[in-house]
Amino acid sequence: MPDESTQLEQRIVELEMRLAFQEQALSELSDALAAARIEVAEGAEMLRRALEAVKQPRGEFYADPSEEPPPPHY
Repeated sequence: MPDESTQLEQRIVELEMRLAFQEQALSELSDALAAARIEVAEGAEMLRRALEAVKQPRGEFYADPSEEPPPPHY
């Protein structure tokens, strides 16, 4: 039967391994969160640009309705 110091040493090694795993997992999650934040910021910027483009006057693309001939069914 292993003595008390050997058991304590094994527990410490196991705790160190768990801590290392958790640190690695935390680092990976942090990297994933940073990437997700960048994606969200890029998406928000694209949406902002699209909304600005929609708000711009489109007079050159659309004719004045008063200058249009009536539709054929009139």
